[in-house]
Amino acid sequence: MPSRRVIVTRPARDAARWVEALQAAGLDAVALPLIAIEPVSDPTRLRAARTQAGHHAALMFVSAAAVEHFFEPHRNTAPVPSVRCWATGPGTVHALREAGVPADAIDAPAPDAAQFDSEALWARVQPQVQAGTRVLIVRGGDASGQATGRDWLARRIEAAGGVVEALVAYRRLAPILDRADRQLAMEGAQGAATWLFSSSEAIGNLCRALPGVGWQAARAVATHPRIAQAAQEAGFGVVRTSSPTVAALVASIELNA
Repeated sequence: MPSRRVIVTRPARDAARWVEALQAAGLDAVALPLIAIEPVSDPTRLRAARTQAGHHAALMFVSAAAVEHFFEPHRNTAPVPSVRCWATGPGTVHALREAGVPADAIDAPAPDAAQFDSEALWARVQPQVQAGTRVLIVRGGDASGQATGRDWLARRIEAAGGVVEALVAYRRLAPILDRADRQLAMEGAQGAATWLFSSSEAIGNLCRALPGVGWQAARAVATHPRIAQAAQEAGFGVVRTSSPTVAALVASIELNA
């Protein structure tokens, strides 16, 4: 019996890697990126932050895209060795290693952690933060370049006496779905494919792109309880939560089949 189709909704660059991994595990995975990643319109502040990285005790990267846009022009040069680099998950850790950051300069949740999020990261890096510790959070922004996303970690750092600065390294935009994209999305809406969500923002973009579509027959696997809640609130009929590892995702997707 052929495996159920899996719709990977991560941004295009990440989606390609996940599609390859899931296909290697025997699933019929296809990409439908629901977040478009674009450079910032004015890179002046980003360029300055790269040259002044040593003014911070740590650089926290919210995603692999944040790493890629921060380090891309300096891919072949060594990062400032005295700066710790924080990451919430394996994808971001991989991007840091690809950018040339030594493994012993990276702080992240353990590979077998129950969740890869700010809470799990904070449990590891909290001892590094004291009064006056400067942390630069490298993140995405909206179409206008304003920072978006959770500020939970920033609040914890500030509560511990640290000083937080946010840097928008890229923009997260809603995608433009073509006819083939919409046809694939309708397969998912009708329950003929399992959605794989790693962002609540992707769910919102999907619903806005297809107004009036009902999701009661749709099945989804989400990589965090908050994302699962967003899918349930959007009306998805069956929603499972899974750790974002290939083995765990395959098991959850097969349960959804």
